Amino acid sequence: MSFAEIMQAKGIEAGLSFTDRQLEQFTAYYELLVETNKVMNLTAITEPEDVAVKHMIDSLLAFEPQAFEGKTLADVGTGAGFPGIPLKIYCPSLKVTLIDSLAKRLKFLQTVIDRLELKGIRCVHLRAEDAGRDPQHREKYALVTARAVARLSVLAEYCLPLVKVGGSFIALKGSKYQEEIAVGGKALSILGGKLVSAEAVKLPGLDDGRAIVKIAKIKTTPKAYPRKAGLPDKQPLE
Repeated sequence: MSFAEIMQAKGIEAGLSFTDRQLEQFTAYYELLVETNKVMNLTAITEPEDVAVKHMIDSLLAFEPQAFEGKTLADVGTGAGFPGIPLKIYCPSLKVTLIDSLAKRLKFLQTVIDRLELKGIRCVHLRAEDAGRDPQHREKYALVTARAVARLSVLAEYCLPLVKVGGSFIALKGSKYQEEIAVGGKALSILGGKLVSAEAVKLPGLDDGRAIVKIAKIKTTPKAYPRKAGLPDKQPLE
């Protein structure tokens, strides 16, 4: 099966449907990812079905039409572009900012953006802590996403300062999400967030305990946060 056929079949299993253009874009993204991964460490997952399910479909499970369409989204610690680029492909009206601290990853992502002819998406070379203090980014986004970056108490300090009041921080989490929520309550409270939901999600053919954790931004983040680079991880708000 071609990558497009795999995406289509696995998408149907996950309740998603794609246009021919979207399947072309997912395929081009996959090909660039695998080719670039030979010279740069982007992902340990390279088999077509694994990339389709564990990267592409996994990213799209965060999507909600009313919450995403036409909104601004920052993807923190985007890495190889997940979930930001799959969400942009699936929802073209989304205005996406990909934030990462590694310039060579962003060069790869810019190549993907250009090759896929995506509009309304940009790359920003900043650490999350610096982005959260930058007036161009602080409390400027309706949505902020993060996937496999850090545990929730740390992630909240990276992401909530970027969310505008009334917006949402959406964390794509693994099997320990309930434990992370249990110790992350203090961080959410300090940073202006409130847990809305933690929805278990199932990927086609897998049952590994993934979840989408949604946090509402209910008040402005205090000026002291995020703390300087490195501190959120070394001294989490727990």
